[in-house]
Formats: sequence, C-alpha cells, structure tokens
Amino acid sequence: MSSPILTINAGSSSLKFALYDQGRQRLRGLVERIHEAPRLSLHEEAAGTEGFTVEGTGHAAVAHALLDWLEGHVGQASFAAVGHRVVHGGRTHDQARRVDAALLDELDELVPLAPLHQPQALAIIRQIHEHWPDLPQVACFDTAFHRTQPWLNQCYALPRQLTDEGIQRYGFHGLSYAHVARQLPDLLGERAQGRVLVAHLGHGCSMCAIRDGRSLATSMGFTALEGLMMGRRAGSLDPGVVLYLLQGKRWNAEQIERMLYHDSGLYGVSGGISDDMRDLLDSPDAQAQEAVALFVRRAVREAGALIALLGGLDALVFTAGIGEKAAAVRRAICAELGWLGIALDDTANAHHARRLDTGRGPRVCVVTADEEAEIHHSVSECLAIAGD
Repeated sequence: MSSPILTINAGSSSLKFALYDQGRQRLRGLVERIHEAPRLSLHEEAAGTEGFTVEGTGHAAVAHALLDWLEGHVGQASFAAVGHRVVHGGRTHDQARRVDAALLDELDELVPLAPLHQPQALAIIRQIHEHWPDLPQVACFDTAFHRTQPWLNQCYALPRQLTDEGIQRYGFHGLSYAHVARQLPDLLGERAQGRVLVAHLGHGCSMCAIRDGRSLATSMGFTALEGLMMGRRAGSLDPGVVLYLLQGKRWNAEQIERMLYHDSGLYGVSGGISDDMRDLLDSPDAQAQEAVALFVRRAVREAGALIALLGGLDALVFTAGIGEKAAAVRRAICAELGWLGIALDDTANAHHARRLDTGRGPRVCVVTADEEAEIHHSVSECLAIAGD
C-alpha cells in the first residue's frame, strides 16, 4: 500500500505501536505504565518524544495522547489505515476484518474471555474512531491462526449444548505464530512444511504445533489461562481446585479471578519474588529456583503432548522474551527433550543465535517475535481484498 499503516498492540499495562511506510518500518515505540504514569519511548535514537502528554491514565487516554503526538510528527492525512491486535475473534473469524459497528458489538461480547486485553483494544479502536472518524481500522485476531485446527483439537468433552454455545478451545498468540510461520521457509528449508513446535515464552506463554505452516493444536484453550505456567497465570489447573475455593474456602469470583490471572505462575510459585524470569534466574532463593524448574517442567510436559499430535518433531522454535533471551531456560527444556534427538550447540545458545542445534536431530531455532509486522501484513492483505 502506498500510504503508511499504523499498527497498535495493546497489552494489559502497555501499548506497542509501529508505523510502516512502503512496507518498511518507519517508526516503532512503546508506552509503558499506562495505569500509573504513562511514558513513551521510541526505538529510533534520533526520534524525540516531545509533546507526548497524557491527561489521565488508562488505554483510552494514552491512545488519545498518542494520536495527538503522531498527528504532530507524522500527520494523519497520510495514513491508509490502523491495524489492531485484538486477542479474541471468536469461532468464526479466521482472518483480519475491517472494523464496523456490528463487529465492535460482536467483540464486546467476547470481553469476559479475554479480560486483560479485549477491553483495552476496543477502547483504543473507539478512541481512534472519535479522533479520526474516516480512517479505516482493521482488527487482527490472535485466535484467527488457530481456526485451521481439526475440530477434535478445538473441542472439550462437555455437554454438546455448551459446545454449541461457544465453549471450545480457541487458542491465542496467533499473530506471533503467524509471524513465525512466515519465517519458517527461510529458516528451515524443506522442514518448514514438516512437524514444527513453536514455544512462545514471554510473560504470557503458550505452544503451538504447526504442520504445513498451519496450526494443528495449541496449549491455550477457551481463555488465555490454559496450558503453560506463565508470569502470573497458573496455566492448566484441575477445575476441582476452583470448586474447592468456591465451596470449601468460600472465595468469591473476583478473588479466584485475581488468583488465576495475577497471583499465580512464576510470581506465585516464587513466593512473590518476581514474575520476571530474569530476576528469578539471578536469584539464589530456593523458591525462585523452584519456580524456574516448574516452568521448565510444565513446558516439557506440554511439548510432549503437542509432539504426540504432530507424530514426531522436525524443528523446535523459541520466540518471545524468555524464548529469545533466556539461554538457561532453552537449555533446560532441550535437555529434557533430549530423547527426541535434540542436540543443542551450547555456544550458539549462549549467544542467542538464530540457529541453536548442532546439525543432528531436530532443528532448534530462535525467531524474534514481531506481532506488529504480522498486523501490518494482515492489514495490507485485508484492505487489498476489500479494494480499499
């Protein structure tokens, strides 16, 4: 597309954005501490952040300030569109969609399934529409990549009425996996069409089994709570624990929600030391070490289940913050998966190289996460199909 595309990736407490012009990234930035004292930082050293002033806190206020700042530095008239990461697209959306009122109403109904991310993205979309009402906006769904999965990999063993109402496995981190899938041919050659396991290990964590470049199965399900242990989320949990907290300890829904989304995972197991893997790896505390060990064990356990569905393994790909930067975690996971024939090059691993294996057995690689690039690709494709 000839005009720049703005991409916005709203997290629970941060907002990442990028501006693409003629297919190349022109500007990339991050607004942190959205609920406290919002601060803008840019990746380009020469770029300044003068004029970025937020009146209030929260995603809508930050979006308003960011739009004013962009208008002063870039000019809204040159934008072709804005693309948004929207975590939940439901069971029907398997590709990006142009935003309209009907779509917004539909996405509002999915807020309870992604309470940490969905409301923020929708608030920003509405703020941009108010600020620039004629600018096309495109929703890019984290769930869309997984709609290629066989139905048996999407459903739970629940009464059919509940399944028909939409209680099923949706999967998340789809924009990250779609970006990795696009890199696989250059990274793996012929193995790109084979049995690939991608580990998205960051503050939120999941794994995805990919075959022929398409999602076969993934660790997250109905919500982003299922699967791997995460920064502050427990991952898969016997639902009997929730029943016990409700009935035996008389916890209410808000207490349970906070425990599951905020007080568990690395943070909870470490006894509140940190939800950051870097802190835990540096800590001599026994609880910190146990949190790291449990994180690895849960990753290995989930990997085994997905590799079984793949029928073997041709390549293991790490991505996201922990996957890209925590050499010790990668080494521990690969060591426990050594029965697959994985052989790690310790020097390459220590230097976070793109290729980590010794050349024997399955390939082991690292791909830098870039959801913004995938959003840009999806927006360009969506508007091209629509003829905009």
